[in-house]
Amino acid sequence: MQQKKIPLRRCTGCNEQKPKKELVRVVRSPQGEVSLDLVGKKPGRGAYLCPSAQCLAKARKAKRLERALETQIPPEVYESIERELEGAQGGAE
Repeated sequence: MQQKKIPLRRCTGCNEQKPKKELVRVVRSPQGEVSLDLVGKKPGRGAYLCPSAQCLAKARKAKRLERALETQIPPEVYESIERELEGAQGGAE
């Protein structure tokens, strides 16, 4: 029996490839708004991040999320993503 292939995605923060299920998707909707997609089903252009504040900080510093999503990301959006990541981490542990 053939093993099912695990989809891998690259974290925009640490640049490591990890299984898609371990990463959090940040999505730019067709309307241009940027949000966190915890289910991985929202329509739009997505970029992946490890669910850690360090990876978000690295991606923010190097503007990797902005490059991946092809849009400017205001500071308040980064802050809300950071809050949501902390909330998601608290629920996972």
